[in-house]
Amino acid sequence: MPHQPVTPAKRNFARTMRREATEAEDRLWQELRGRRLDKIKFKRQAPIGRFVADFLCAKARLIIEIDGSQHADSLRDQARDAALKARGFRVLRFWNDDVLKDLDAVCDTIIAYVRDESLQPWR
Repeated sequence: MPHQPVTPAKRNFARTMRREATEAEDRLWQELRGRRLDKIKFKRQAPIGRFVADFLCAKARLIIEIDGSQHADSLRDQARDAALKARGFRVLRFWNDDVLKDLDAVCDTIIAYVRDESLQPWR
């Protein structure tokens, strides 16, 4: 799929999302920022075409999404994930509670997915 330029509106939306992060996103970002997690580079609220990824490891083409209960069985998320997968990305989703209650396990899972690009997300 051809590269889609990021519009100024999408870039501004991403900036707003960085300022208004959820508690779970903030907690995970403290682990990911500045290559703190296994020296892996992540971007936060990264625009990708018409979407904004919570976290992106461009090298591994891995997107991390942190979801609240409003995302349970979301057809919109399924369509978004399919569009991103068609562009060559894997989308790994965690619930807010997972991040807040077991951050170490979330980080271990992220490291495993970055190291092994054959792993596919479970939801």
